[in-house]
Amino acid sequence: MPAPVAPQPLTRSAVTYLRVSTREQAAGGGGDEGFSIPAQRAANTRKAAELDAAIVAEFVDAGESAKSANRPELQRLLAYIAEHRVDYCIVHKVDRLARNRVDDAVIHLSLRQAGVTLVSATENIDETPSGMLTHGIMSTIAEFYSLNLAAEVTKGLVQKARQGGTPAKAPIGYLNVRARDAQGREVRTVQIDPQRAPLIQWAFNEYARGQTAVIDLQKALTARGLTSVPSPQRGGRPLGKATLYKVLTNPYYIGIVRWNGAEYQGSHEPLVDTETWDRVQSLLKARGNDSSRHVKHDHYLKGVLYCGVCRSRMILDFPTHRHGTTYAYFICRGRASKRTPCARKAVRVHVAEALVEQVYASVRITDDTYRRLAEQIDRAYDERAASRATELADLAAHRAQLDAESDKLLRAHFADAIDLPTLKRHQDRIRTSLADIDRRLAEGRDAYTAERSHMRMALELLRDCHRAYKDSTPDLRRIANAAFFERIYLTEEGEPTPVPTATFTDFIDTGRGSNKNTRVEPRGIEPLTSCLQSRRSTN
Repeated sequence: MPAPVAPQPLTRSAVTYLRVSTREQAAGGGGDEGFSIPAQRAANTRKAAELDAAIVAEFVDAGESAKSANRPELQRLLAYIAEHRVDYCIVHKVDRLARNRVDDAVIHLSLRQAGVTLVSATENIDETPSGMLTHGIMSTIAEFYSLNLAAEVTKGLVQKARQGGTPAKAPIGYLNVRARDAQGREVRTVQIDPQRAPLIQWAFNEYARGQTAVIDLQKALTARGLTSVPSPQRGGRPLGKATLYKVLTNPYYIGIVRWNGAEYQGSHEPLVDTETWDRVQSLLKARGNDSSRHVKHDHYLKGVLYCGVCRSRMILDFPTHRHGTTYAYFICRGRASKRTPCARKAVRVHVAEALVEQVYASVRITDDTYRRLAEQIDRAYDERAASRATELADLAAHRAQLDAESDKLLRAHFADAIDLPTLKRHQDRIRTSLADIDRRLAEGRDAYTAERSHMRMALELLRDCHRAYKDSTPDLRRIANAAFFERIYLTEEGEPTPVPTATFTDFIDTGRGSNKNTRVEPRGIEPLTSCLQSRRSTN
């Protein structure tokens, strides 16, 4: 009986390249690689056996599109063959390497320069003329398939938007879900996120009050526990200021889907009413315009004075004398910007202050009005206190969640499930969040008690409003002007015409003007008034 012949060692070497386009394909079926990657590996292994070649390296791009050659594992493959002697590069199909002819030519050239033969496990690709022809045809087909697929996908997404669907990932506050319709077909739709939607609604309502900046709103939402929806690759993270700004300006929250520059009526449930949305957009636009000005000035009459001729806002102007002295005036914005033909003269700041002071002599408050306002103040602060109680409860609940998370991390570290640097990084994050929550809890305990007391004191002063205004500081005068008047028009003759807010319409005598002897004087040169503060910025 002849002795068995020992198997001869393989003398050729090969590398294999595997790719799927999406993360869903890479994780399909609950496995680490899905179904496609193992199937490609098995086919490439069989092809290597047919070539009597040993596979010396494998490169896998999981969830990488072939639209670009800038894929991490493909670049590693090209670097590997440049440094090592390799006979074959095996792919399942040519379109695994590239889906356009330019990238295909560049990759193929790199392989040939390294002395590597490209082999397809399922296609008749080699270095023969017929193989090269097949390669060119398959490359063209791959490019056509990719371009046609992109066009069809784009067309389908536009049609979905037109029908009220959500073509992309839903914004925070909503969840992309898969459901079944009446015929049992799978439908991808959107539903409200019960955890994050209430916080998004609170954010819009809070900003619409006009007392909160975006950065402060962002800190408050973080303290309440708002994070992005976690993914398999990364956990949920607090929203940044830029992300929150995008949330506040996204019409999706009032039921509108914006896609490719067009807007469509969505079929999802809105989180915000149109009135609140419009209020938020107006505040964002106004504050954005304010922040873009080159020079910013502060005065307690800023924002309440309007031109009685063209109805434009009156703004501060600071002309400088040739000797370098700066002077202060209120000027008509319509005239200054030449948007109106207004010829309204400038008003010296101390004259404008005197005119507005005279308006307060026309404020009349009766005992009945006093009692009615006191009841309104108490009712408003009771409502705010109830809202604050809900906020404090949310903060306390989030604090408990962070404490539990900290304990869980410690147990995981003691069980050697996470290393010390990871533990420290998470503990630092939790510690920062807890400190912010504790500060907000401390501020919230007695916040409205003091405010309510101050408002009642201010109401008492309304019995002699003129004297109270004269004796007030600039900051208190600003608050009073905002509370009493929507705007105050200054006529060309130098008389103020106030427009009261809805709350104070009943007891402000708008028929009475200022002292007739107080007139707007011609523009002249005078120093900056002592109560006027100004600051120059470069933003």
